Amino acid sequence: MIIACQKCASRLQVDETKVPTGSFSIRCPKCNSTVEFAPPSPAFDQSAIALGDSPATGNSRFEQPNPAPLFEVDGSGQEAKPNASAADMLLELISKLAGQSLPQGHDPEGARPSWNPRKALVCAPEENRESVARALAENGYKVFVANDTRQAVERMRENQLDVVVLDARFDPVEQGTVYVTREISILRPAQRRRVFFVLLSPSLRTMDPHAAFLNNVNVIINVNETDEVPRLIEHRLREYNELYKDFNHVNGVPAL
Repeated sequence: MIIACQKCASRLQVDETKVPTGSFSIRCPKCNSTVEFAPPSPAFDQSAIALGDSPATGNSRFEQPNPAPLFEVDGSGQEAKPNASAADMLLELISKLAGQSLPQGHDPEGARPSWNPRKALVCAPEENRESVARALAENGYKVFVANDTRQAVERMRENQLDVVVLDARFDPVEQGTVYVTREISILRPAQRRRVFFVLLSPSLRTMDPHAAFLNNVNVIINVNETDEVPRLIEHRLREYNELYKDFNHVNGVPAL
């Protein structure tokens, strides 16, 4: 049996022969936090839903998708703001249709036009979900906020996101950290390079490159510095775009 730590997302191997019948807790050897585990309800295991043989579960077409919704600022839907001139927008469209990059001088240092903001998904617990989303929205991001694991995964599969912000404490009941990380890990290399993965951690140090490498993320930000999330992401993104500048130019893709 494999159990994921809700704080550091470590995968813990547990001997099933020694697992008690009810709920139990173990100590994570990596971050020393307590990991709670509750077995599935026997009533569910014996139900038709669990068996998956009922018409309601056999045909996924009847399931309504529920991706993470767009974050709203002050009660109004946040939309991309068309501040660019019509000529610039037309030039961008023509360049995309022609499979060419923008002429030199129209895309300075890979800067994104204001009418085409970065799309970010925020996967965080309720206590800091809105503060992170609002900080990104106020800095020009188009933000989607996931309330649970299903919303996060469906949004990741439905939209081409530029930034995914994951708090290590996200939806511990459904092991949200594990499933969101898995969606990133299964991407093909070309797709993975187009997603900037941010981990908010209660224990790891901000901008620790070694910890980021071990956790398969682009940058780590400590949860005590959530107010600085946009600035820290922008700083690391500039370095990331510079690293892939020539690679992106050869492949005809814009910077993140």
